[in-house]
Amino acid sequence: MSACSTENKAPESIRSICCIGAGYVGGPTCAIIAHKCPEITVTVVDKNPIRIAQWNSDKLPIYEPGLQEIVMKCRGKNLFYSTNVEEGVVNADLIFISVNTPTKTYGAGKGRAADLTHVESCARIIAGCASGYKVVVEKSTVPVRAAASISEIFGANSPAASNFQVLSNPEFLAEGTAVADLLNPDRVLIGGSQTPAGLEAIALLTAVYSHWVAPERIVTMNTWSSELSKLVSNAFLAQRVSSINAVSAICEATGADISEVAEAVGRDSRIGSKFLQASVGFGGSCFQKDILNLVYVSECLNLPEVAQYWMQVIVMNDFQKSRFAKKIVSRLFNTISNKAIAVFGFAFKKNTGDTRESPAISVCAHLLEEGARLNIYDPKVETEQILSDLCHPGVCALPRERIENLVTTHADPHSAAANTHAIVVLTEWDEFKTLDYEKMIKSMLRPAWVFDGRKILDHERLMDLGFYTECIGHRYQRPQFYDHCNGPEFPHFS
Repeated sequence: MSACSTENKAPESIRSICCIGAGYVGGPTCAIIAHKCPEITVTVVDKNPIRIAQWNSDKLPIYEPGLQEIVMKCRGKNLFYSTNVEEGVVNADLIFISVNTPTKTYGAGKGRAADLTHVESCARIIAGCASGYKVVVEKSTVPVRAAASISEIFGANSPAASNFQVLSNPEFLAEGTAVADLLNPDRVLIGGSQTPAGLEAIALLTAVYSHWVAPERIVTMNTWSSELSKLVSNAFLAQRVSSINAVSAICEATGADISEVAEAVGRDSRIGSKFLQASVGFGGSCFQKDILNLVYVSECLNLPEVAQYWMQVIVMNDFQKSRFAKKIVSRLFNTISNKAIAVFGFAFKKNTGDTRESPAISVCAHLLEEGARLNIYDPKVETEQILSDLCHPGVCALPRERIENLVTTHADPHSAAANTHAIVVLTEWDEFKTLDYEKMIKSMLRPAWVFDGRKILDHERLMDLGFYTECIGHRYQRPQFYDHCNGPEFPHFS
C-alpha cells in the first residue's frame, strides 16, 4: 500500500496510480506513464475479466503501433492489470477515471447527451472505499461541469471527500498514432479548481507528465474550460472533415479535383493542410459523440442556433456516407441484388482495429439492404466484430441470419476480390496502395469497378488496367455508356 494513501495531506509526489478502465484511452495512457515514470506503480483495473486477461497476455485487446513492445517491457515491473477495482483505488495516490461515455440511447438527452452511468459508478466506488488524500482525474470525455457532479457524489457518500481533489485531464489521442501522440503531445491539458488545494493537485499531475513533456506543452486552466476544450477540439476537427467532404460533392459535379482544391486551401497559413483529406466520412468513438454532446449542451443552454450549427457537421457526414453508397448502386446498373462486392477495410481508420462509428458500417448496411453479397477484408478487425456491428439494432434492417448469409470475411484481399463486380475501399490501409490489381482484375467479373472511398489509389493506373473507377472528389472521363449514368437517368436492370 502506498505510504501516503491514508494520509489527509497531499504527498510530495505521486507514487501510485490507478486507472479505472482498460480501454482505448486507459490502456495506452498508463503504458506510457509506466514507461516514462519507472518509480511510479501503475495499475489498470477493469471489471471485465476477459479484457484484463488480454492485457496480461501476449495478444493485447487493442492494436496500436508500438504499444505491444512498451507493455511487454513494463508489465510485471511497475505496470499491472487487475479486476480488483477497490484494491487499486485504495492503494493509489492518483486515480484516472477512463471509462466509456457513449451517447445516451434512452431518456432525456437521447441521441445527444453523454451517458455518464460508468463515470458515476466509478465515483461511487471511489467514495465507498477510498480514504486519505486522493487526486481523481477525469480522463473520459465528459460534458461541462461533470467534475462538479463527481465532487457532489464524493461529498454525499464519503467522509473523506474533503481530501479528494477532482481534475480534468482530457485525452487527445488519435487512434492508430496513440503511442506517438502520448510520447510527443501537442499539449497536455489539466483543469482544476483555482483554489490552493486545486492548484496543489494540478501541480502533482503536472509533475507526472513533466517526466517527458516539456513545460510549455502542459497547459493548466479551470476545470470547466478543460472539459469544454475537449469537446470543441474534436468538433473543430470533425467540422474540417465535413467541410472538405461537402466541397468534394461540388468537385464531382463540376470536374474540379478535391485534392487540388484542398492543396490550394491548405497553403493558406491561416487554415493549414491538416484534416483536409476528403473521404467517405469520419468515424471513431469521439467525433460524433463529442459533437452530439456539444449540441445537447447548447440546447440545454437555450442556444438553438448554436446547436443547429454543430448538428450540421453530423448531417454532412451522414450525407457523405449515404451519397457514396448510393453511387455504388447507381454505377452497378442500379441493382446489386445477389452481386458480390469486395470491401477493403472495416476499421474507421488505418492502424487500428476499432470500428466504432466506422463509415464502413453505414456503407455496408446500405449495400446489404440492396441485396449485395459482401466479401470483407480488414487486416485488424475480427469477423465477430464485423458481424456484431452490422447486426446491431438500428444499423441494418435485415435479420441477423440474412446478414450472416450475405457477409463473408476473408484473410486475403485477393480472395475477397475474386468473382466480384466491384472493390470498395473504406479504410486507408497502406497495403491497399500496393496490391496487385493487375492480377486482381483477371479474377473479377466485367465491367470491374473500384470505388475508392479514401482517395488513396492510383486511379489512372487502375483505368489503364481496365477498371472503371470512382473516387471521392474527382470525376474521370468515362466510356459513353456510363458518362450519363447518374441517379434516376440511368436505366434499371432487374
